[in-house]
Amino acid sequence: MTSSPDLAARPARCPTPVLFQYGFRPFFLLSGVTGCGLIAAWLGILITGAWPAGPVGAAAWHGHEMLFGTVVAAVAGFLLTAVPSWTGTKARSGAPLVALTALWLAGRVAVFPWSGVSEPVAALLDLAFLPALGVALAGPLFAAGKARNSAFLVLLGLLTLANLLIHLEWLGVLGNGIEPGLTLGLGVVLMMVTVIGGRILPAFTRNGLGPRGAAVRSWPWVEKAALLSTAALVLGELVLPAGLTLGALALAAALAHGVRLFGWRGWLAWRSPILWVLHLGYLWIPAALLLKALSAVTELPASSATHALTAGAFSTLILAVMSRASLGHTGRALVVTPVTVAAYLLLTVAALARVAAPLLPGEWMWPALQGAGLAWVVAFALYLVAYAPVLLAPRVDGRPG
Repeated sequence: MTSSPDLAARPARCPTPVLFQYGFRPFFLLSGVTGCGLIAAWLGILITGAWPAGPVGAAAWHGHEMLFGTVVAAVAGFLLTAVPSWTGTKARSGAPLVALTALWLAGRVAVFPWSGVSEPVAALLDLAFLPALGVALAGPLFAAGKARNSAFLVLLGLLTLANLLIHLEWLGVLGNGIEPGLTLGLGVVLMMVTVIGGRILPAFTRNGLGPRGAAVRSWPWVEKAALLSTAALVLGELVLPAGLTLGALALAAALAHGVRLFGWRGWLAWRSPILWVLHLGYLWIPAALLLKALSAVTELPASSATHALTAGAFSTLILAVMSRASLGHTGRALVVTPVTVAAYLLLTVAALARVAAPLLPGEWMWPALQGAGLAWVVAFALYLVAYAPVLLAPRVDGRPG
């Protein structure tokens, strides 16, 4: 048999770089890099006071980038990895994943205040990522008929709306877009955490505890209460002033999440860091909601509740899920190293210090903020030390991805 000249002349396909073989790889790496770098930059800004003149304020940029940079990168990595598992479809890889990564990076560069990119162009670049991510996920979800999971597309749409509100104020179109934009964005992420947490925490805990996992409970009425009370609170924060009604909504959500977490029996996992960190991260949710309830009816600073949710719940769960998924999806044992445990503990110290800082006497507040920022930066740096080699290396079992 003779070989075809056309086939013989056809060049071999270039293999896909490891970093772009699965969605968790680039986005978990970028979430770690921005988690470390953005807070380091924020500390530098606070210490030096350096900030360029323009419509984008320093505090608004900080909140925007932590949400639409670090958190959204982790969300993208999770969904690009979870949706193929939910739908039994092939994961996005190669050129489509490169394009999504480049679009996310373009938004971060464009929004950076010293980049020189005009606000209209920056808005277009930054706003493009979440719809592009939604398109990448929609095909597999609709093709597999997974209507339940398609709710994440709605949440991505609401995140896009939140981002748009912020950019409209920066563009001078809205007089007040940053506050409702950040409030909506944080609320949408809380809804995502509520949904995803209800799926993975009890399942991972049952599997990790072996026979003792039979003690884990998920009560349908509690699951519904957690989802409905959280949705009501998110809506209430957008339309209600601080007061008894908003405080009652926050308290109801705190109780629902607290009962939910109690049923998952996290204390049984105290010997397994990869399990207890999930419960520690989720514990910050009822704590943050309780602080929200108190701040709605007392003089407690709202920033303490906000940072309990962001620096506490979101960030701890991000590190927990990224470290676990990075191991599992590269064929490694689900056992974290002491370096990773140190990252978990330092992040907890950072969250506690940041939540407590506004409550401390004036002379202690600034050292607490600096200490929180330093502990945070080191925590994410340790994550990168432990997991950048994992994310950049092929699977240890030789399988694709």
